[in-house]
Amino acid sequence: MRSSAILAGCVLLMVVTGCRSVYYSAWEKVGVHKRDLLKKQVVAARDDQQAAAEQFKDALTRLKEISGFDGGDLEKVYNGLKKDYDRSVDRAEAVGTRIREVESVARDLFAEWEKEIGEYTTESMRLASREQLIETKRRYEELHGALVRAENSMPPVLSRLKDQVLFLKHNLNAAAIASLKGESLSIQHEITKLLADMNAAIAQADSFIKQIQ
Repeated sequence: MRSSAILAGCVLLMVVTGCRSVYYSAWEKVGVHKRDLLKKQVVAARDDQQAAAEQFKDALTRLKEISGFDGGDLEKVYNGLKKDYDRSVDRAEAVGTRIREVESVARDLFAEWEKEIGEYTTESMRLASREQLIETKRRYEELHGALVRAENSMPPVLSRLKDQVLFLKHNLNAAAIASLKGESLSIQHEITKLLADMNAAIAQADSFIKQIQ
């Protein structure tokens, strides 16, 4: 309960003041530092990727149903695809927002780490810290690259899904469904590629989480 109240207070302070230093300071008072916050954000980014991947899988299943459509409730087909599209948009936005937060915390962590390396008086410890920073940055860049590739794979898929939704909205007839079958197969291929990118990002996140522990 106490930690939840502290978290709520931290978020409120950051929103009201726009100052991330206040946010970090509040967390540090309860023993949570930037390295811990980065781990938390990467875990959350992984979870958002997993949730988005599941939603795109649902859209893929819906498209396969359209490809095999052979009579039935056309309104139901449209409503199902529209719902999957809207949910996919929401998941994609959540992923993008989370990635920006990961970037922000990582940037602040590395800047602080770089500054504090200069404060060592023992050469061996300074060199060891420098090596650890370099390795952590390298692993982060691998993670960040995977996250951004997955993020960039989503807009083209969403755009084509939106086209299908709009087409069905204004052409609720069997001929329209038939004309979409070829397009649906093409989008299915893009979603399959997107899911591969997202799974790669999830794997990179898991690897980074283990390393930063």
